[in-house]
Amino acid sequence: MTIRNLEYAVSPRSVAVIGASTRVGSVGRVVFDNIVSDGFEGETWPVNPKYSEVAGHRCYATLADLPGIPDLAVIVTPPDTVPGIVRDLAEKGTRAAVVITAGLTRDNGLRQAMLDAAKPSLMRIIGPNTVGLMVPPAKLNASFAHMPARPGNIALVSQSGAIATSLIDWAAENDVGFSRIISLGDMADVDVGDCLDMLAGDFHTRAIVMYLETIPNPRKFMSAARAAARLKPVIAIKPGRHEQAAKAAATHTGALSGADRVVEAALRRA
Repeated sequence: MTIRNLEYAVSPRSVAVIGASTRVGSVGRVVFDNIVSDGFEGETWPVNPKYSEVAGHRCYATLADLPGIPDLAVIVTPPDTVPGIVRDLAEKGTRAAVVITAGLTRDNGLRQAMLDAAKPSLMRIIGPNTVGLMVPPAKLNASFAHMPARPGNIALVSQSGAIATSLIDWAAENDVGFSRIISLGDMADVDVGDCLDMLAGDFHTRAIVMYLETIPNPRKFMSAARAAARLKPVIAIKPGRHEQAAKAAATHTGALSGADRVVEAALRRA
């Protein structure tokens, strides 16, 4: 269990978007536009050899051309390019990345190749296959969600991007704000236990809400949940109590959501 280098994800001073684009409707354009329009006050660097400028910012052809070391990288390039990009970022000194790209699986080997590239420098990976990351108090919207979230003191950790964006919609209508919104995606590296540990000590966060489709590391999760619950309210929402919900969760994540009674007992113990 570790929160090492996660501070670079939630408190970055600079962000690079690898795969930033000017193409209308592309994820690379939406993500970069969201970062710019939300008013992030740190350095923002688009990286794409196809462009000289993106959204009024100089665009860099390669990572080597960047004027500094990005604290956080957001990757929206094709799956087979991700391990190499992670390796280059790690060697440059970046310590956290959000991999929005889907299609990095155990079967095709890309997931493990990405993790192997990050491991020597202890670079942390959120994702892959994620909507992204929001830190409203820092005016950072590194996601392709269709609307920003307002600042507040509730942290949201979701294994479903659709649920995260739906809650952002609901919150906007009900004057609810967030300290952090983390869409975990496939949880190749950073999982719900890591997020709980980080948020337990986060002074911006008064309460934690989690949407759990599966618990990949139960021991780590239980330890983190117990520790966090001593400090602030932790609310866990888990689908799968009924057959149709369980099938939907399994279909979405590619993993079984687990026996509901087992999870219920674990949450009660925490």
